[in-house]
Amino acid sequence: MTHEVDTAQGNAAESPVIAFFDIDNTLIRGATVYLVGMGAWRLKLLKLSDVLSFTWQQARFIAVGENMRHTEKAKGRTLQMLAGHTEAELRELGEEVYQRQIEARLWPEVVELAAQHLRDGHQVWLLSATAEIVAEVIAERLGFTGARATRFETVDGVFTGRLDGPMVHAEEKADAAARLAYGSGARLEDCWAYSDSSNDVPLLSAVGHPVAVNADAALLREATTRGWPVLRLKWRRHAKSVRPEGLTPEAEPNLEADAPATPHGATG
Repeated sequence: MTHEVDTAQGNAAESPVIAFFDIDNTLIRGATVYLVGMGAWRLKLLKLSDVLSFTWQQARFIAVGENMRHTEKAKGRTLQMLAGHTEAELRELGEEVYQRQIEARLWPEVVELAAQHLRDGHQVWLLSATAEIVAEVIAERLGFTGARATRFETVDGVFTGRLDGPMVHAEEKADAAARLAYGSGARLEDCWAYSDSSNDVPLLSAVGHPVAVNADAALLREATTRGWPVLRLKWRRHAKSVRPEGLTPEAEPNLEADAPATPHGATG
């Protein structure tokens, strides 16, 4: 079952309206932690064995959705990788990964939904377990209001290899949405949330307009039971990644070539 999403609902609200978007498998096809790992390999921050593991996990994530054990493992490896590097270096990595990997994997329909929210006068915030600097790069490139994501601890601008606070996931993501709504004077019942994962049911349940996008099996059941709109999107390669000068196609693993199709097929 696929529904049309009318972002004009709630426009009559006198208070501000916020649309919250998950990133992985919602705004983009795949998981940013694996794409960042690929970028880190290109910058010689990771070994080839790490990249091969990231490639397999990315394909699995696209096929069956979020697996927190795999995601935690990848994030732990990323934290180890970042130890001793600076915020400026991660920002540079985020910009490079956006240009080379993320931009070509954006779901055009979801980007358009976010743009429509902006045209309707709504705020658009990204909420994600990915690194906050990377989420901020995505938000800035797409003209969104901002991003709240997982923060990595730094001392004098250098990463320690530890988290700075909880990972923005599950209940914490719902809490982040509540804090943003409170800070802007928005009412959660007027707000929107978009996600692919059953782990985000707390976030989706907290707002008045939840939307399941490319839902995993558990979220699809929950959305069907609760009458939430469901968007099933078919992947169409709509752009080519930008390859930095001097790097040949043969020099990097291809995350798309052997990746299984997005679950549930396309009806919308």
